[in-house]
Amino acid sequence: MKTLYLIGFMGSGKSTIGEMLSNMLCLPHIDTDHMVEEVYEQTIASIFQNYGEDTFRVYESEVLKKTSQRNHIISTGGGIVEQKENTQYMNDTGCVIYLKTSFEEIAKRLEDDQSRPLWSQNLQEKKTLFNRREKLYERSADKIIYTDNKSTKEIVEEIKELFV
Repeated sequence: MKTLYLIGFMGSGKSTIGEMLSNMLCLPHIDTDHMVEEVYEQTIASIFQNYGEDTFRVYESEVLKKTSQRNHIISTGGGIVEQKENTQYMNDTGCVIYLKTSFEEIAKRLEDDQSRPLWSQNLQEKKTLFNRREKLYERSADKIIYTDNKSTKEIVEEIKELFV
């Protein structure tokens, strides 16, 4: 089995699905956001605040390139597709699965979430970011899994059926 990269907007369930898929398939799971925080010994919010988004994107790309192992489940940050080099890397080294979630569902899931720097923007800025990234996710994906109105178990089963 190839490495499976989970992409999608923040709140689409990449980390949760990645962990469940990892347990179900008995494969190691890597979360690039957690890796960034471990390697750079700062929270993502702190990196954004102290160094800006551009620096975070550099850190994210560096961490992604350290995940080149085969047979892993890798949950990526929502903005990983912002850098063409990242999408090229993922397409070259594994299968990219887009967890497609509607903006309305994302807004419900993240309603009280204060930990995501880019979610603290006004509604129009959030929608603009969502719409721009949605095109990037679709272009990058080998497979698209629709997540609205599905349980995490249903989503994991759907992904498992594609690859097992």
